[in-house]
Amino acid sequence: MRPLALIVATPEPERLRGALTLAAAQAALGGAATLFLQLDAVALLRPPLGAPQDAAHRAAGLPDLAALMDEARAIGVRLLACQSGLALAGLVAADLPPGAEAAGPVALLQDLPDDARLLFV
Repeated sequence: MRPLALIVATPEPERLRGALTLAAAQAALGGAATLFLQLDAVALLRPPLGAPQDAAHRAAGLPDLAALMDEARAIGVRLLACQSGLALAGLVAADLPPGAEAAGPVALLQDLPDDARLLFV
């Protein structure tokens, strides 16, 4: 299976939720999945992790954003936060969720094989 890299480029929680869902599906199928939060999107990782629609998701029996992040990381989704985005959000690497890494777009692209799928969400 071709590796999948998803780039979240805007600070919209539902875009992050969608990207996490796709990345987790890729990982569940045995494929490599990387999620890169670029620039302003990094603010979505500010603790405590959450989204306005979390209550509706829990009521429907679905995980909230924090649980979805934990589940995705547990099955091997790689989470990268843009270094410039950390500065924009006033965050440091220690503020990131467990297992998340600070990285730039060059590092993201260097680590991807030539056959990887790259999606902006």
